[in-house]
Amino acid sequence: MHDSATPTDPNPLAAPPRSAARLPALDVARGIAILGTLGTNVWILTHPAGFIGYLEGTDRPEGAWLWIERVLQQLAQGKFLGLLTIMFGIGLAIQRGSAVRAGRAWPGGYPWRAGLLFLDGLVNFVFVAEFDVLMGYAVTGAVVAVLLATSERAQRRWLLGAAAVHVAVLTLVTLAITLAPQGDPAPRRPLDPNPYADGSFWDLAVFRLANAGLFRLEPVFIFPMSIALFLVGARLFRAGLFEPRGARLRRRLLILGLAVAAPLDLALGLWDGDLVLLTRYGTAPIVALGLLALIAETYARRPRTGWAGRRLAEVGRVALSCYILQNLVTSALCYGWGLGLAARVSPNERVPFTVGIHLLVCALMMVFAHAWLRRFARGPVEWLWHKGYRLLAREGRDAPAPSSVAR
Repeated sequence: MHDSATPTDPNPLAAPPRSAARLPALDVARGIAILGTLGTNVWILTHPAGFIGYLEGTDRPEGAWLWIERVLQQLAQGKFLGLLTIMFGIGLAIQRGSAVRAGRAWPGGYPWRAGLLFLDGLVNFVFVAEFDVLMGYAVTGAVVAVLLATSERAQRRWLLGAAAVHVAVLTLVTLAITLAPQGDPAPRRPLDPNPYADGSFWDLAVFRLANAGLFRLEPVFIFPMSIALFLVGARLFRAGLFEPRGARLRRRLLILGLAVAAPLDLALGLWDGDLVLLTRYGTAPIVALGLLALIAETYARRPRTGWAGRRLAEVGRVALSCYILQNLVTSALCYGWGLGLAARVSPNERVPFTVGIHLLVCALMMVFAHAWLRRFARGPVEWLWHKGYRLLAREGRDAPAPSSVAR
């Protein structure tokens, strides 16, 4: 297989440069984060009313299937979003380290990279998934890239400040929801027309644009959290989380994330569904730190990734392509513009159907990543992004400097 990234690769989800390529945990963690996000998003895609039905909680299963659904959703809810966000911060730390070693200015051409990521996210939002995270990551990355050029002390202040803002807002919103008067819920009207079940591919794209305010609310809400987790990822990487010297750090994160936060997250989520914001954006990111530490500890002790690790690492090397493709494939299976399977499944059948779809699409992503990397060094989206960045960066270098124009 070819190396999927160079030290100047603009993709913050790409494999690290050759100096860090001996850390298999990075690619494995990236692959787990990508496939794990589908574990949350697949419940949206298999709902006959899509994102709207998922938010409103319509067509819920009954009896044991309801509890199975709640447990499965809670196990994935927010954990892999947090892991993916942390991995973006690690990617930025790797890029900055590469730039410093090469004597290049930082953030240098990163604004072009952030702009391309935003464009990629915009296309993904309109044509693939209204729950796209890439647009928010592009804005967050542009901010954090500047912060990484400041002192360690300044970065720590920004991290603590962003985390404090996020916790304060999250607490206020959770209290407002919990303490709101509980009246008889208004009957929910079915989505009519339903672009998810009955509309064309274009109808669904227009629907996303028409409801962009609702669908783009999450990236705005979690902006402080994203800044904090980007900075956490960068600090953990510099602190040697994936190296032998990080053994004590890994143990602490394992205890905090998996022994403390994970049981609390599951208990809160199953106790009251109204606490979903608290768990998704509060406890879940801490669980994600435990997951990252577990992956790092696993591969710190065993240098060989094994068959499953290699498949996950391949997904991690073409992460952007798989992130978009897995949602597109699932949409084609479930939405009306494709096979329309979601509308044909009863609420009680939806749980095993959703689990089956998730396993199928994950398998397809692994096959795709393996087959693609046997022939190409980058995923298709990564290749387009790399070419676009090279073109834009070359134009930036060839243009006269502002100072020379002024003279």
